Amino acid sequence: MSEPVIAARKPAVLTLAPNTYYWCRCGRSKNQPFCDGSHKGTEFKPVRFVIEVERRAALCQCKQTGNPPFCDGTHTRL
Repeated sequence: MSEPVIAARKPAVLTLAPNTYYWCRCGRSKNQPFCDGSHKGTEFKPVRFVIEVERRAALCQCKQTGNPPFCDGTHTRL
């Protein structure tokens, strides 16, 4: 399996409105941390997640989290 591109070594901390989102798993998206279709031709697929109530969230940008799409601090060990 290929390794994803590290988009950043810090999370994207965002206020997310209720909606369905697609988190970029490959790291190639120009719209980090969200998918823009740049994974086409790779083995990666975006991660679909649903926010039901507006909230702040730290979304992983290093693509190494054990809890996708949310940051778990893994970027501090890269």
